[in-house]
Amino acid sequence: MEYTTNQKGLITEMEVALYFIKLGYNVSQPLNIDSRYDFILDTGKNLLKIQVKTSHKDKEKNSISFKCKSVTGRGEVKHSSYSKQDIDYFATSWENKVYLIPVEECSTQKTLRLDKNIIRSNWNYAEDYLAEEVLKIL
Repeated sequence: MEYTTNQKGLITEMEVALYFIKLGYNVSQPLNIDSRYDFILDTGKNLLKIQVKTSHKDKEKNSISFKCKSVTGRGEVKHSSYSKQDIDYFATSWENKVYLIPVEECSTQKTLRLDKNIIRSNWNYAEDYLAEEVLKIL
């Protein structure tokens, strides 16, 4: 089945929320559909504003990437980026794993390498952003 962009986004959002719920965290959604974040993650210590993005795989680079901006508007399309005032983390899922990336580490797109066979200082590796591990150090 082919899904629309909105359906793909909703599926990713639900997968990520369910992941956190299964870990025992509370997830709350805003009543306002125009909110800059998709949900609040209550860690028991912090309330984190999470913006969920759908990742796409680049087989050639063995990586996943997602756009770090929102696209809104009817007729006229408007692109806007996110700041620390809007959200705390981007979240994405890939192959039953969820990743949390601090908003301040993102520009217009974020790429996460799926393996560390080639080490480069300027590359970001998915395993460094595993949500369960990131939450342990907050």
